[in-house]
Amino acid sequence: MHYKNGREAKNGDKVVLIPSYGSPIIGILYDATPNNDFCNGKIAPIAPNDPMPNLKEVLHLDDVLKALPENVPDTSKL
Repeated sequence: MHYKNGREAKNGDKVVLIPSYGSPIIGILYDATPNNDFCNGKIAPIAPNDPMPNLKEVLHLDDVLKALPENVPDTSKL
């Protein structure tokens, strides 16, 4: 996976999308899969007022899903 300028793309990178319409979007790349440079991944927009959590109060999504009963649908792939 590579960006427009050839740099290697990695999930978790801070990125800027400059679309052909609308305002630029600054965010974090996630859900991108290797070997695909087209319509790949998503951007989670970031803003100055984003929450700043105490990580001792936060859980990883995978750990929460493991703790749920088996009949709860797994939406982590959405």
